[in-house]
Amino acid sequence: MEMRLAHCDTVVFLDFPRHTCTWRVVKRSVAYRGRTRPDIAEGCPEKIDWEFIKWTWNYPTRSRPHVLERLSRVKDKVKITTLSNHHEVEAFLETLRLGVFA
Repeated sequence: MEMRLAHCDTVVFLDFPRHTCTWRVVKRSVAYRGRTRPDIAEGCPEKIDWEFIKWTWNYPTRSRPHVLERLSRVKDKVKITTLSNHHEVEAFLETLRLGVFA
């Protein structure tokens, strides 16, 4: 993450609630079970295991504070946009479509 932050000018941080993330992991794993999703590299079939579910569920308390701390260190040099739900993502994407985000 440090290397990426050192070379970027913008961060879009998807800060969704744990139940949303966990639900989406389960939903994707069922929808694409044993197949490759269209948004990932060919040959990487969808899989789910208990470790990944636990990682997703525990992210807000285990990893999120570290991510926020790293982002706070670069906030004066990097444009940081935090999106917390589907509606914010859609609104953000609309600004991109309209060329408003700069």
